[in-house]
Amino acid sequence: MAKAQSLTSIEQSPEDERKSRMLKYLIAMTIRVICIVLAMVVQGWFMWVCFAGAIFLPYFAVVIANGVGSGSSRDSAPKAVAPTLVIDASSFTSSTSPSDGPRAN
Repeated sequence: MAKAQSLTSIEQSPEDERKSRMLKYLIAMTIRVICIVLAMVVQGWFMWVCFAGAIFLPYFAVVIANGVGSGSSRDSAPKAVAPTLVIDASSFTSSTSPSDGPRAN
């Protein structure tokens, strides 16, 4: 008999996962807006750092928001094992003789 799945091995619900990804993306886009505002206010090398953050942050925000969580929870989940189906040769032999079939008149 297969071992029952533990409640702690169940993954995060799709709704909670979506909220988590939206929160990560919101934080990254807030940082991007701050970078844009700072790039307009400051000068020198820091201005270029802020512009670089504003330009490259959307790509990294998407990668981070869509990234899979830690692999430890997936690795600790029990694996499903299907029982092996065995069919003997005797299952394919016919128990009726040819004379028991339909008769032609």
